[in-house]
Amino acid sequence: MKVEGKNAVMEALKAGTTIDRLVVAKGLSDPSSQRIIIEAKSRGVKIFFRDKDVLERESVTKKHQGFLAEITDYKYADFEAMIGKIVESGQSNSMVLLLDGIEDPHNLGSIMRVAECMGVDGMVIPRHRSVSVNETVIKVSAGASQHMQVAKVTNLNDAIGTLKDNGYFVYALETNGQDITKTRFDGKIAMVIGGEGKGVHALTKKLCDTTISIPMYGKLNSLNASVACGIALQVAKSGMGK
Repeated sequence: MKVEGKNAVMEALKAGTTIDRLVVAKGLSDPSSQRIIIEAKSRGVKIFFRDKDVLERESVTKKHQGFLAEITDYKYADFEAMIGKIVESGQSNSMVLLLDGIEDPHNLGSIMRVAECMGVDGMVIPRHRSVSVNETVIKVSAGASQHMQVAKVTNLNDAIGTLKDNGYFVYALETNGQDITKTRFDGKIAMVIGGEGKGVHALTKKLCDTTISIPMYGKLNSLNASVACGIALQVAKSGMGK
């Protein structure tokens, strides 16, 4: 698996991710590039300086910014262990994000980035009918993939049941729900975000404790999944513990 771009590579280094090979474009002398090279050398990473056209051929995203790292495949978290660790820590407030059929890697990467920024404790994605954490997701996440736990489960509905059993209150972010800005968030909460164009599946929505919606004031009545997720997490986070 390839990690591309300055931010993504630096975050991989900081997180202690095993980097098998780091390819760097020749002639990079700017401070941010030098910091990455120094960090990589201090961690004993093998660095290969190559002409830019070599990186262009190897790049998946074509946005490598002169840095391309080859790492082991993304390591998913074990769902049961992830939730168990959160519960055992005794956190009074916790946020877990469940993605119901996100298929666009750019959306998943953006969601991962905003989730990490908002202090989400973990993300859950279904094994089927969902994009996996690939090179594009890692690039778009701008380093968040190195810090955010992502569990891949066979059945998202079973995961909701497990969360409920562990004291989580589960919200479905969908249309025709209660106004999210008037909702009180507290304790351990989980939020389900639906896929592009399909939203949260009917059975999954039924298993949630309640449905919340972002009020719309313009002429359009829908938001991109990652944008809606960002708004919802910010509202929920700002309201927790009040």
